[in-house]
Amino acid sequence: MRFPDSSTVRSNLVFPGSRRVERVAARGSRLQGLSTLPVIWGDTPAMLESPAPSEFRNKCIDAVRSVLIAGAAVVMLAGGAYAQAASIDNYLERVRLEHDLPALAAAVIKDGVVVAAGVTGTRVADQVLPVAMSDRFHIGSNTKSMTATLAGMLVDEGKLAWDSRVGDVLGEEVPEMSQSLADATLEQLLSHSSGISSDTPEMLDLYFSDAVFDDNLVQQRIHALRAWQHNEVTIPTPSPFQYSNFGYLIAGMMIEKVSGTPWETLMYERIFEPLGMESAGLGPQATYGLVDAAVGHRIEADGAVTPMLWGPAADVPPVMGPAGNAHMSILDYAKWAGWNAGKARRGPQLVTPATLEFIQAVHVQTPVRENPPPGTPSTGGYGLGWGSVVFDWAGKPLLTHNGSNSMNLARIVVDTDTDIAVTVTTNFPGPGANAAAGEVMEYLYLQYVN
Repeated sequence: MRFPDSSTVRSNLVFPGSRRVERVAARGSRLQGLSTLPVIWGDTPAMLESPAPSEFRNKCIDAVRSVLIAGAAVVMLAGGAYAQAASIDNYLERVRLEHDLPALAAAVIKDGVVVAAGVTGTRVADQVLPVAMSDRFHIGSNTKSMTATLAGMLVDEGKLAWDSRVGDVLGEEVPEMSQSLADATLEQLLSHSSGISSDTPEMLDLYFSDAVFDDNLVQQRIHALRAWQHNEVTIPTPSPFQYSNFGYLIAGMMIEKVSGTPWETLMYERIFEPLGMESAGLGPQATYGLVDAAVGHRIEADGAVTPMLWGPAADVPPVMGPAGNAHMSILDYAKWAGWNAGKARRGPQLVTPATLEFIQAVHVQTPVRENPPPGTPSTGGYGLGWGSVVFDWAGKPLLTHNGSNSMNLARIVVDTDTDIAVTVTTNFPGPGANAAAGEVMEYLYLQYVN
């Protein structure tokens, strides 16, 4: 099969079937990276190990290297200024090969300026389709901090309050919700402490509802909450933390209700455009019908790897957008990271510094995990869309989050004390991808923090 952006590259890929039974069978695994506690810490949910490097991929290495950006990368910043950023392509290529990833990208932004950036590999595993600095990568649940920032904008405008109750805001559309659900606040939803659980089979059925063929997304979210409204929610003890995508769906609904604007539109108008994130978008990262981005990959039960090019199977259901379906280039992701590192004291002023401080502050402590993997904290804090973790290599709390739609993986770390942030993305899921991203994140932070 010929890929649309290259007349010379051919593939023997077998594309996934579109039968609903196949989609439903796979849906649980597609949400793994969005719905579990490890999204904070940096060890992704249990997935199959990455397959061994293929002979074809090894033969492609020289071809891929021939198009890597060498020397210094010229980086366009949000304000239109240019800066010379050190290229880290060679370092990233070594890590990519070690962990057998299709593509790997990273950037470091300090004092609002990208000081290092690189990208290496291929858009599709085992194909010679080299990635470029402008290629879009999926960031999964790292979208949650953007949803929290949208909420902060509306708090600043007096349209919402952090203690706004679900029932007070959405009671007209969903009049029969349980009292415990109605009492959940915006702050609780965004800090995963509302009592709404992690994804259940019932929630999965709502995400993958046939309503996708009948209604716009705002109405789909209303239908989902109406179907779930009779559930009572219970806040666990001693930690109230339960990682909840459904809670973020409801928070997105509250944002839509008081603003009169779909969450998707607000993402473009109030985050992507003000920050100059021209590559940013929602849903699968490749343009429908083209392979113009680093596409995600699904690891099958037998270890085979399937590129997920576009269409519904290439991302989580759009109704879940507020919980995590953004994509962007590594440089645009660095813009978001740098704005957060600057504590809203560097333009554009999306929210007031005090509001961003509230978003980034720890609101709950997460449950203690026994025998965590080496280098992984046993517990930490969670703000509104941000984790707060003391990594053993940093020695102090840093803002961090992981995102994965089970086909891609992104990691971010932000140090507001020193105004530095690191972003790492790859178009592959699983433990190997997470280990590679963590290694890059640590190395680059330590290299550039001082």
